Amino acid sequence: MSPRELLRPYAAAFVSRFMQMLQYRTAALAGFATQCWWGGIKVMVFAAFYGGSAVAGAASPMSLAQAVSYTWLAQGLLVLLPWLGDPEVAQAVRTGAVAYDRLRPVDAYALWFARSAGWIAARLLPRVALMAAFAAVALPLAGLGEWAWQPPANAVAGLAFLLSIGLALLLSTAMVMLLNVAATAALNERGISAVATPVVIVFSGNLLPLALLPDAWQVALLVQPLAGLFDIPARLYFGQLSGWHAMGALGLQCFWIALLVAFGRLAMGRTMRSLQVQGG
Repeated sequence: MSPRELLRPYAAAFVSRFMQMLQYRTAALAGFATQCWWGGIKVMVFAAFYGGSAVAGAASPMSLAQAVSYTWLAQGLLVLLPWLGDPEVAQAVRTGAVAYDRLRPVDAYALWFARSAGWIAARLLPRVALMAAFAAVALPLAGLGEWAWQPPANAVAGLAFLLSIGLALLLSTAMVMLLNVAATAALNERGISAVATPVVIVFSGNLLPLALLPDAWQVALLVQPLAGLFDIPARLYFGQLSGWHAMGALGLQCFWIALLVAFGRLAMGRTMRSLQVQGG
């Protein structure tokens, strides 16, 4: 069997889930409006922080314009954060439909991974497009250029950012798979999501840019896996990582993807062997 034929069921699972999620246009618009609201609040907080002290602004590793762009980037990429498992998997566990996935002649981990990746990508693309139209186009046209989403540092930084976002999608999916496996083992996803949410928000850099945290923490913050979801792409976008440092950052994302996928496959195998199906 050719590689194309081997990949066909997983590609079909990704595309079908992607197209299914694109139908929820109202949810995308509601999420976009909420993210604009919170993004505006965070921008005003940053403006007050930087405007409060000229010394603080000069000593900061990130300018106000970069902090504003960082905010809009964070809002546009919010759905990359893996604080929730795939709701389709959670429902299958509750109803007992997970038994069907165990009987399919495909790799269950790869099938769930493809579905979860389609679920994330379909929510990500419309919101990023809407956020870019608002923050990068509409705000400058309205005379609010200083509060707008600025372009990347240069073309190379932009390309590195796009590559890093692709890796961030895979990394996010690998983390969602861990939540899926944990929900399968616990038969309930609510407690797991409640624990994961604050950890993901803080250590991904969504709440506050990791570059603004103490210098002594920077190495540890950069090498931990959640930085690959948003902080590393943002540093590449602003040109703060270039050359071999940029290659190392992309390699770090690949390392965490491989490690988390391997761990997820192992955990899922152990969970499935001891799973007791219930529901009906």
